[in-house]
Parts: sequence; structure tokens; C-alpha cells
Amino acid sequence: MSATPSAPAARRVNVRTPEVMERVQAEVETHYRSTLVEAIRVQGSVIQIGNTTVRLARDFGFCYGVERAIDLAYAARRVFADRRVFLLGEIIHNPEVNRQLTEMGIVSIPVSQHEEELAKLNSDDVVIVPAFGAETKLMKIIAERGCMVVDTTCGDVMSVWKRVRNYAKNDFTSIIHGKASHEETRATSSRALGDQGNGHYLVVLTLSDVDYVCEYIRHGGDKALFLERFKGASALSEGFDPDLHLQRIGVANQTTMLKSETEEIQRRLQKAIEDRDGNDATQKNFQVFDTICGATQERQDSLFLLLQQPLDVLLVVGGYNSSNTTHLVEIGEQQLPTFFIRTAECLTSLEQIVHFDLHLKAEKTSYSTKLAEDGPVTIGITAGASCPNNLIEDTLLRVFQLRGISPDQVRAQVGV
Repeated sequence: MSATPSAPAARRVNVRTPEVMERVQAEVETHYRSTLVEAIRVQGSVIQIGNTTVRLARDFGFCYGVERAIDLAYAARRVFADRRVFLLGEIIHNPEVNRQLTEMGIVSIPVSQHEEELAKLNSDDVVIVPAFGAETKLMKIIAERGCMVVDTTCGDVMSVWKRVRNYAKNDFTSIIHGKASHEETRATSSRALGDQGNGHYLVVLTLSDVDYVCEYIRHGGDKALFLERFKGASALSEGFDPDLHLQRIGVANQTTMLKSETEEIQRRLQKAIEDRDGNDATQKNFQVFDTICGATQERQDSLFLLLQQPLDVLLVVGGYNSSNTTHLVEIGEQQLPTFFIRTAECLTSLEQIVHFDLHLKAEKTSYSTKLAEDGPVTIGITAGASCPNNLIEDTLLRVFQLRGISPDQVRAQVGV
């Protein structure tokens, strides 16, 4: 592949001035903070009224990277009150947060229309890059149009970019554990091409994908079938040749993947290289770095701790397209009835819950008698890094309300 020509630099602007951020943080707190949830966390993350107990995970909700992205988006709207402000897709994967930004006049450009719509912008326009980051080709278009850029890309994501760029520089192919169509993985894949554009990447999602790759590493195989398996959703770099580009590999990941699965993928790929090349050559042909987001790890670890407590039902609150939230659901449903809900409104009644089914990949309605029982019931609640605390409060209050306990009684219990 030929070297990538130097692209014009984006006009990044700093909107984090003290006077702006003071207003922004007050506004963000009004929209998303919950004094009730904060009080319950201080009191051990458990609240019991009568025969109804709710246990909160130790860590859940907004992480630093999400808070920063939201703050910057709010600040951009305030600083550039007289300009058009656009957002590449969604700032984070939470419908409530993105709805708020839309109501503030920030125009979201759907992923499928990024290139087309960016080409229409001009130097008076402001573009917000979401926490997931953006592909290099999009950043080039933005720079060419002369737009001002408010970049909210998470620092953990940029750390992965540094790793995959280094892989390309040293002639390693990046094997990326992630969802090939996810905005973050697309952005990471574009960096895996390297500064000269001559790098390569392969995106794997499942352990089945990895086992297929490992078998090819060990024994070779049908190149056409390999390329056919991974050709969809930009899972392969242009010109990828498994006979050439699986000789030296470096593993990276979408930062919000299930930690245990990423570690297993790393182990299996390393073993395949060892089997092919021998132990002495493994270090020469295999590299790996831990690039799972710290907040993602904390929320997964906290859920494992919560699941050590006796629970009857687990509610996981968040956007259905949130990767880190999805993995919390996967963990929970291994042990007990788990419902992935978008908001408290999904709790239609004690028996009826509207939730997202990961296996059907669709929202559905389920019926459970557990919450309707007269005896003691314990409900666990957690959320991913993109879910604001006010949605946790709404869910907690709805659970108690359905059990005949008013919001005033709940607030009085914890003194808020």
C-alpha cells in the first residue's frame, strides 16, 4: 500500500475556560446527578424498606471519560452559541444524553452519512468528535473543510491508538478484539494502518473467530475462505493476506469488551504463535498490551462482587447499543434473571418488563412473577459507564413504587 499523504491538521479548539465550565458543570449536574443515589452509595449501596431490598453495584454510571465528553459537548454549545454545531454520531451510547444534546441544538450526523454530510460543512462550523474517537479519513475531511473541532476522544481509546500505530511501525499486524462496525473499533482500525498507511489489521469478535485465526496461524488454509469470513463490516484492512500478515501479530481491543474474553483471546493467539514458531521466536512475532478501559474493568469487577450477594433479579440500565453495558448483561444472565432496560419506563408492572434480549438482538416483553411476590425480594441494579445516575434513581424509585413504597418514603429512608 502506498504511503498516506500528509493531511491538513484539524483546527482543534479549547472550550474548557473556567467561566464556561462553571456554567456547564452546574447544567450537567441538573440533568444527570442524583443525590438519592449518592446517599445510598455512602450508606453501603443498599436500601431496604419493608420486604423490598435494592442493592447497587459498587461502581456504575458515568466514568471520567464520559463525564469529560459530555462537559465538552455542553461547553461547545455555550462557546459557539451563534454557530452550527455538529456531532459525529452519538457522544456516548445513551439515548437520554444524546436527546439532551439534540434539544440544545447540536446536530447529530448518523454514522452512515458521515462522509456525505461532512463534505457540506464550512469553516464557520463546529464538529464534536465523540468519546469513541473518529476514523482518520473523517478527521481529514473535517480538516479540509476548515471546521473547528472539539475533540472529546477518551484517553484510554487514544492509548490503544498509540499501541496499534506502534504495531504498524514495527511491521506487526493488529488483531483487534471488538465489534468491527463500532465507532471506536473503526477509529482504532484506521490508526492500525500506521502513519505511512502500510499497516494491516484484522478485527475478531468471538472465540470462534479467534480459533479460526489460530488454526490458520498453525496450519495455513484456504485464503479465499479466510477472507470471505472476515470481509464484512471493515473487519480486514485493504490487501490483507493471511499468509503474510499473520506472521507477526500484536493484540489490541475495543476498550469496552469483556475483560475475561479479551484475556482468553490473547492467550489463544499467543499459544498459536508458539506452536508455529516455537517459544524462542514468540517474543519476536507476538506482542500484547492490556488496553481494556479501567472504568470497564471496575464495573465488571463490581458486578461480580454484587453477584456474590443473594439477589432475585438483576436490572442493568443503559443504552442498548452500549458495548460495556452489554457485557454487564452477559455476566449477570449467567447467574440469575437479568433484564437489560433502557429506562425505568421499561418496568411496566411488577410482572411485565420491557427489555433488550442480547440473543434476539431486539427489545421484547417478558413476564416474571418474582417482583410481584408478597415475600422478601432483593433486586440488584447496575449500569455501564455511559448511564447517568438520574436514570438509576428513576429505576430504583420505580421498583419501590411498584412494590407499594412511595418516592417520599425512599428519600426519607436515606435522608435526602
